[in-house]
Amino acid sequence: MPSVRIPTPLRRITGDKDEVTVNAKNIKDLIEELEKQFPGIKERICDENGNIRRFINLYVNNEDIRFLNGVETQLKENDVVSIIPAIAGGY
Repeated sequence: MPSVRIPTPLRRITGDKDEVTVNAKNIKDLIEELEKQFPGIKERICDENGNIRRFINLYVNNEDIRFLNGVETQLKENDVVSIIPAIAGGY
């Protein structure tokens, strides 16, 4: 099963787990499975229309899904998915 790296701001939803495994064939399924295991996580990843929020980046094996097939990006057994919230700052 693919593993999912959970960023610090979402760990209170996952019981402080920094990595979880999810049985999913693509990113869309992965988000749904995360929601089943950890209710409330989807609304922090997706907007009200079900689209990934602008400030959330998802990577499969260090490749941004925006440059792959988006939520239809296929997942394999040993893939690692990273959820990366964008960080704002500067002067």
